[in-house]
Amino acid sequence: MSLEIASASKSFGGWTKHYTHFSEVLNCDMRFAIYLPPQTANGQKVPVVHWLSGPTCTDENFMHKAGAQRIAAELGIALVAPDTSPRGDAVANDDSYDLGQGAGFYVNATRSPWNRHYHMYDYVLDELPQLVETAFPVSGSASVMGHAMGGHGALVLALRNPGRFRSVSAFSPISNPVNYPWGRNALTAYLGEDASAWSEFDASLLMRKATQFVPALVDQGDADAFLDEQLQPETLEAASKVSGYPLKLNRRDGYDHSYYFIASFIDDHLRFHIQHLAA
Repeated sequence: MSLEIASASKSFGGWTKHYTHFSEVLNCDMRFAIYLPPQTANGQKVPVVHWLSGPTCTDENFMHKAGAQRIAAELGIALVAPDTSPRGDAVANDDSYDLGQGAGFYVNATRSPWNRHYHMYDYVLDELPQLVETAFPVSGSASVMGHAMGGHGALVLALRNPGRFRSVSAFSPISNPVNYPWGRNALTAYLGEDASAWSEFDASLLMRKATQFVPALVDQGDADAFLDEQLQPETLEAASKVSGYPLKLNRRDGYDHSYYFIASFIDDHLRFHIQHLAA
């Protein structure tokens, strides 16, 4: 698969790079960002943490705002951040910020017109990781994390594929999308009116019935404007108690939904991941 570099910036001895490529899964051109820590300069293979962003974001937000490169360089972790949806003139879209381009919700759409391009679940689970492992000096050891819609995506990926990821973490995830507006809107559009099809993309429902475990860390700010109406982390906590899932949920006093929150605790998340990536 052909990669075209869009930009490269040296950072903490490593490199933050942005690439474009044609995605067979999404049937359009896609962008992603990668941070390669200084340990890769001599060809050393390093573990990778995949980051999934929230609605309206691109491959740039996390790399520009989270401040993750410093700790990734120290720990020897590669970071990969895809765009949040397929894009282009031929790709279906919606006027709402939480549906369509910029808001793929990390599902495989089955409903027209979304099913022509919106297969973000397969893209972030298989196509992009395979491309990264082929093109860059990364090992097969991987973890996944994300924010809001991306926190939902990260948890669903790990819960449905426990053998693929060493650990999972999330900031302010949409924990129970089948019951709250962001989730119901996206799942109805992408998967249809039959709510029985939604359960495979709901972290709380998946965690409740889990029998194989991936260590999980969630941080939630108690000043998050979306906390009560959209996120509901208590549903995830309740599910973990039913199945005995190894979830640590931190409630952070005074923190909101922004990248200021993410930047405040990104070190904790990457140190959590390296404990499991290096095991």
